[in-house]
Amino acid sequence: MVVKTDQRHLYVQVIERLKKDIESGVFKENEKFPSEFELARNLGVSRATLREALRVLEEEKVIVRKHGVGTFVNPRPLFSSGIEQLSSVSSMICDAGMEPGTIFMEVYENLPNDEMIGKFDCDPMDSLVTIKRVRTADGEPVVYCIDHVLSKNLDTGAESLLNDSIFDSIEKSGKIKIVQAVADIEPVGYDDEASSILRCGVEIPLLVLLQRHYSEEGEMVLYSKNYFRADKFSFQVVRKRV
Repeated sequence: MVVKTDQRHLYVQVIERLKKDIESGVFKENEKFPSEFELARNLGVSRATLREALRVLEEEKVIVRKHGVGTFVNPRPLFSSGIEQLSSVSSMICDAGMEPGTIFMEVYENLPNDEMIGKFDCDPMDSLVTIKRVRTADGEPVVYCIDHVLSKNLDTGAESLLNDSIFDSIEKSGKIKIVQAVADIEPVGYDDEASSILRCGVEIPLLVLLQRHYSEEGEMVLYSKNYFRADKFSFQVVRKRV
């Protein structure tokens, strides 16, 4: 297991070696690493070199270090996707070879509060539909979705959401087509409601995707707040030089 010397920095060699050991199953997901002393001795490097390698691996989210407990291998996300194109959670789950499902919790109509009036730029008397759902992968809860849409933009009414996708229900009349969304991603350590629903303990963080969906005319027609289990999902953004 000893790292062989070459022209690269020693800590870089340690990083590559530990990644190979994780990929080959020497160290398994959620498994605790040996102590720094033991691991450094096995690799034939100093503890300072090992610590630099572990620091980089932690930044890359390959490992997680828990103060006073130890160093653990992070599980790989089951679902990985870019967010440049609008795609459904169902598609991501299907692409991972799993069966998507939906558990409906609530569908109700209310008058919009001040926050929603500002987001939709709507009249205070416009009816707002709120949909709360849990998306599952092979029966396991992985995403908690809270969606808001004005009732007037649902051609068949709120009851259609029990059978149709939100996009389909909005676009069914042919009057509205959702063409783009603006998304913000926020990390959340723990959320009382979402963490409980998704069966996450305090040790499993969440990724919150806030999306404002717009029609061809530039009207915001759907506002979504989706809580993703960070141990199941990862998102990438392709950046191009201009």
